[in-house]
Amino acid sequence: MGAGHGHKLHYHGHSVVHRAPAHLKILALLAFMLVVVATPRDWYAAFAVYLGVIAVVVAVSKVPPTYILKRTVVEVPFLVFALLLPFVAQGPKTEVLGVTVSQHGLEAGIALVVKGTLGVLASLTLAATTEPQDLLAGLERLRMPNQLVQIMAFMVRYLDVVTDEMQRMKVARESRGFNARNPKHWPILARSAGALFIRSYERGERVHLAMLSRGYTGRMPE
Repeated sequence: MGAGHGHKLHYHGHSVVHRAPAHLKILALLAFMLVVVATPRDWYAAFAVYLGVIAVVVAVSKVPPTYILKRTVVEVPFLVFALLLPFVAQGPKTEVLGVTVSQHGLEAGIALVVKGTLGVLASLTLAATTEPQDLLAGLERLRMPNQLVQIMAFMVRYLDVVTDEMQRMKVARESRGFNARNPKHWPILARSAGALFIRSYERGERVHLAMLSRGYTGRMPE
């Protein structure tokens, strides 16, 4: 049932990066992110080096750069927040393109975009070169609590199921002439999100009861 789920971020390949042990790649990503976060926000040359490291890894993995860049859309909410920072932050003011903004907010926004983008690119590179099952096995090998690994395993397994359910609800709304065009339609979307949450919760309860009836004791069989 779960063999075909959770592979949308993965790019099939046989490169050295693909074959590297998953737990080592997870540790490398963690170390990379710690270094990025610890780097002072005005060390732009260092950030350029970090970007170059990611580019080298992507080139060695033979994953098309466009494959990863298309998936950076997940960063959009952070970009919106970063764009708002110069306008809402306090402190000395400066002028950019004729607009007065907070200097501290501008610097913080740039740092958020740079560090966030590096983190997203590194994470997407890991996801593109590592199967979800291998990632879970790597986390187990790194001694992550078993129940957390199981929760993530079920998330990967049923993510497509919930996505398909959401798509069916969308088709049902559109078949009745609904098309969200302005904020007046947000309450309908909110009720749909609530219904999706309830359905997902009930599905989870049914799966849990089915597992208990088959002897589940808190650990998955080896």
